[in-house]
Amino acid sequence: MIRGTDPSDGLLRLDKPVGPTSHDMVAWARRELGLRKVGHTGTLDPFASGLLLLCLGSSTRLAEYLSELSKEYRARARLGVRTSSGDPEGDALATSDGWRTLGRDEIESALESFLGASDQVPPTFSAKKVDGERAYRRARRGESVSLEPVPIQVHEVALETVALPFIDFRLRCSAGTYVRAVARDLGEWLGVGAHLTELRRVSIGPFSVQGAVSPEVLGDSAAVRSAWIPPLGAVRHLPVIQDPPDEALHRFRSGQPLPASELGAPAEGGEGEVAVAVGDRLVAIAVWDGDRIRPRKVFPLE
Repeated sequence: MIRGTDPSDGLLRLDKPVGPTSHDMVAWARRELGLRKVGHTGTLDPFASGLLLLCLGSSTRLAEYLSELSKEYRARARLGVRTSSGDPEGDALATSDGWRTLGRDEIESALESFLGASDQVPPTFSAKKVDGERAYRRARRGESVSLEPVPIQVHEVALETVALPFIDFRLRCSAGTYVRAVARDLGEWLGVGAHLTELRRVSIGPFSVQGAVSPEVLGDSAAVRSAWIPPLGAVRHLPVIQDPPDEALHRFRSGQPLPASELGAPAEGGEGEVAVAVGDRLVAIAVWDGDRIRPRKVFPLE
């Protein structure tokens, strides 16, 4: 099978249901697809649903180029109750009836204050490491956990529905943003506390949950193919050098950095990662460094 046409290599858009972990979904996909190499590009909490990008076969090597893409979510928060985890699985730490006096304009203004760049303290129950151990493991043992703020970016936020004490909102944000922490901080801003009750990821970069396959039909080859993205399509957000000359491509695929002009790229140079393609096949991920391009990961042509 020519690489780039085989659904056992590339991305699979999976619509994760509420309940299982992202690791559960990877294990399920390995079993149903009969593949040993399956990974994902960004964890969803068990209480959350939505788009999980599965990397299949040799495309597991592409995960690092997808994990930093922006994410879009639809979320529901419950005002007036702060929980230990920031979601419905945690213990209630504080309650307030102050939400009864809140109006839509006040909530909307508070939510819009999260737009732009800021530093966010991750939830205590998170996968962030403290002295080499996941924070959630320490928290579950009842230990005090202190996490440092991390830079995040909220690109878009919109209040959609207010049915107090519940609110629904949409959020598009940078990788590494915890929507649970947004709900937590919104509750603090409003002075009433809050936690997420529902969360659905609707997109990762250019990839939408619309058309994603559900786990129970992973055994259906037609359904899998409809939700499959070939390796080159997986990295279309990177600049693409298309159809380099054969002789230059041979040297490049052997690990030799080349002047950009020899690969048919602009001689003035660029920066960052680029994809190299022959036809519709991804053959390499490279780093553009000034006027030279250096191969980083090379993939088989077939």
